[in-house]
Amino acid sequence: MSNGKGKQMPVLHSDEEAEAFVEKADLSEYDLSGFKPVQFEFEKKSAQLNMRLPEALLSAIKAKAQERGIPYTRLIREALEKTVAK
Repeated sequence: MSNGKGKQMPVLHSDEEAEAFVEKADLSEYDLSGFKPVQFEFEKKSAQLNMRLPEALLSAIKAKAQERGIPYTRLIREALEKTVAK
């Protein structure tokens, strides 16, 4: 994952290796251009929602989720969370 802007990131095989690397490394020396932000979900899901959607809308949602590499239900949940947070 290098485009000439810095060192290539090493392959880290465990959380312990990653923690040791980040503790000592100057990350400004590394090419992070291929990285993308991720969200972690810590809150336990305790309620369920069942809804009917037009097929075309569900297909579009699934396609957008696939582009992002996430499950389509997570994309829907993110949209709901953003709406409520406003």
